[in-house]
Amino acid sequence: MARRQYSFNSDEFHPMQPTSADIILRQQLEYSISKYFYEACDRTIQNLLSNCRWYVTTHASAMTLVIECPDQVTNWRILQQIVPMGTLLNKIITSAKIRVCPPESQGIPFEMRVDELAVYRDMA
Repeated sequence: MARRQYSFNSDEFHPMQPTSADIILRQQLEYSISKYFYEACDRTIQNLLSNCRWYVTTHASAMTLVIECPDQVTNWRILQQIVPMGTLLNKIITSAKIRVCPPESQGIPFEMRVDELAVYRDMA
């Protein structure tokens, strides 16, 4: 049996730069997920989100819902709703994360994976 020799081009192992089409598709995906998530939220969560800057990003290894809170009171209210938000997000994508950011210089962001929901349900 003849042995095959394989040669690998080192360029094959370097990550490719995203094309403009890749960037547009990613933006459309993030917009669609954001819209689907928001429409699935109840009025309480929608009102809370309307007081914050929030967006979905797929830049990291997992899709992340980022919520930037304008003040500590809103930050606390968002954290109180993290289990229902995580439950909704988990229905969309099971590897997602939620990052809740307090106002700048008023604490560190809280981050939770939606596959960790059971831990937070037990604490609630």
